[in-house]
Amino acid sequence: MLFNSYEFLFLFLPATLAGFFVLSGVRRFRIAAAWLALASIFFYGYWNPRYVALLLGSIAVNFGAGMGILRARADGRLRTAHRILVVAVVADLATLGYFKYANFFVENLARLASVDIDIARIVLPIGISFFTFTQIAYLVDTYHGKVRETGFLPYTLFVTFFPHLIAGPVLHHAEMMPQFASRETYRFRLDNFVLGLAFLCLGLFKKVVLADGIQPFVSPVFEAKPGYPLSALEAWGGVLAYTLQLYFDFSGYSDMAIGLSKMVNVDLPLNFNSPYKAANIADFWRRWHMTLSRFLRDYLYIPLGGNRKGTVRRYVNLMLTMMLGGLWHGAGWTFIVWGTLHGLYLIVHQFWGRLRERWGMAVPANASSMGAIASGTLTFISVVVAWVFFRATSLDAAWRVLRGMVGMNGAALPQEWRPLVDWTGLFTFGNLEQFGGTYQLAWVALLLLVVWLCPNSQTLIGRLSHGVVVRGHPRWSWMALGALGFGALLLAAINGSRGSSEFIYFNF
Repeated sequence: MLFNSYEFLFLFLPATLAGFFVLSGVRRFRIAAAWLALASIFFYGYWNPRYVALLLGSIAVNFGAGMGILRARADGRLRTAHRILVVAVVADLATLGYFKYANFFVENLARLASVDIDIARIVLPIGISFFTFTQIAYLVDTYHGKVRETGFLPYTLFVTFFPHLIAGPVLHHAEMMPQFASRETYRFRLDNFVLGLAFLCLGLFKKVVLADGIQPFVSPVFEAKPGYPLSALEAWGGVLAYTLQLYFDFSGYSDMAIGLSKMVNVDLPLNFNSPYKAANIADFWRRWHMTLSRFLRDYLYIPLGGNRKGTVRRYVNLMLTMMLGGLWHGAGWTFIVWGTLHGLYLIVHQFWGRLRERWGMAVPANASSMGAIASGTLTFISVVVAWVFFRATSLDAAWRVLRGMVGMNGAALPQEWRPLVDWTGLFTFGNLEQFGGTYQLAWVALLLLVVWLCPNSQTLIGRLSHGVVVRGHPRWSWMALGALGFGALLLAAINGSRGSSEFIYFNF
């Protein structure tokens, strides 16, 4: 079930909210939590009921392992606790590896051995990466003595909570379990409801109008016939279109997840914070998929040694972390190359920072300074180049796009522009089959301006909601927000009549 589908917006969501607040209103808090958990499981099973057993089995095994670790720690049996942790994490990774990587490894093994190995195509259960990583974090935190909660129902709700179940954010138990235990969660609050509705509707707008609006310019470039020579304009037009589609698709999902959760008085961690405004590549990863970056840092980079074991080891740890982060996104060499590129970017960034310190060069303090603008531009271009591998269906397809981007196939302009610039005598013209002309250029330019110049959702809604209550009464501005929200819902519904499209991160 998609957040932008009719079934979700007009059936599932109203029924879920109504049941939750009715039960909460008669002080059946535990039943209200169970209702929310059951609704979340139904939400997951709507995609494919067969995989509900996998989800529930994963929850049961990891909860049991967590309780075993807690008991072993309480009895002073730390070695036993460690064994339980290792077995449970290996089981989680083995399950994830089977569903996500078995076909990839078998295909590559068959290619290396020059033999045919025929196995049935394994379907990737939706959301498995997210609920697996969430539970691994829970197990590790339990082993380190950071978990005190022992209730199966709160744990089940923590894992299955539908706003984050399919595509994140990757949660820590400490962020969620206290909220599910708080009585404040189980009462209707108009301010939180309207605030959540505003986030939901902004996210819907980003997804169905902006991301889906620019999507038609992406596939023609990345799926062009192998013999077609992509010009520089075609290649850059398609790559920038995908750069913006991915941005607004993931930003829209993140806003909707925050909004849906806020409607039931639960705060999800921020997962997206204007990453294309990043000053450098480290800043980009502090803004893009923030909870995944946190997970990779806390549960992979730091356990590998982080920056505590010398410069060379730090660079190796960075590269391993980013390569595995790339592989997490998908079973393919393109994702490994994407992760490797970001590992190289981070190593170069750290190396350059050490050189600046050695040479006594100050870091630009003013975001509008030439140095900061140059750094931000270089970061954006580097990210755009890496996205080519993220989107391409194969390494060959990625190289075809990159060759076009560097002008190896020429830099012709579309014929329709000839009357405008032919007088200069500087340009060549051609029939650019994979370029949408002025319409595509306008889309890309408009969305780049939105990305770089407009406030993000949390800033915008924060401004609109400033001073939400005066003497205990909501301000009239909340009525305006509500009207805006329902107007966006209507717009989404009308746009959705063309067919609901999946969020890109549902594939990971």
